Amino acid sequence: MYFPVPSLLTEFLILAIVEKKASYGYEISQTVKLVADIKESTLYPILKKLEKSGYLSTYSEEHQGRKRKYYTITSSGHAQLDFLKTEWSNYSHTITDIIEGRLRHEKD
Repeated sequence: MYFPVPSLLTEFLILAIVEKKASYGYEISQTVKLVADIKESTLYPILKKLEKSGYLSTYSEEHQGRKRKYYTITSSGHAQLDFLKTEWSNYSHTITDIIEGRLRHEKD
C-alpha cells in the first residue's frame, strides 16, 4: 500500500479487529498488514500502549503446547473506538470531498 499508516490509525485498526473477537498479536498483525507494512516490533509497543491506556485487556490461553496472549477490548476501548470511527468518517468524507472537487478553501 502506498499511503503511510500513522500509529493512531494502527491503534484504530487494532481496536476494530479485537472488537469483533479476542485476538493474539500475530493474528492482529496479519490483518493490519493488509493496509500497512507493519512489523511485530512496531505492533507490540502499540498493543502495550493500548493496554496501558485501558483500551485493551489481555489473557493467556494455551495453543498447541504454547501460551498465547490474547487481546480483548474494554469498555473504555469501545468508547475510544466509537470516537475514532466518528473522526475517521469526518476525515475520509473531507478527503473525498477535496478529491472530487466539492470542497475548496476560499480566500477572503
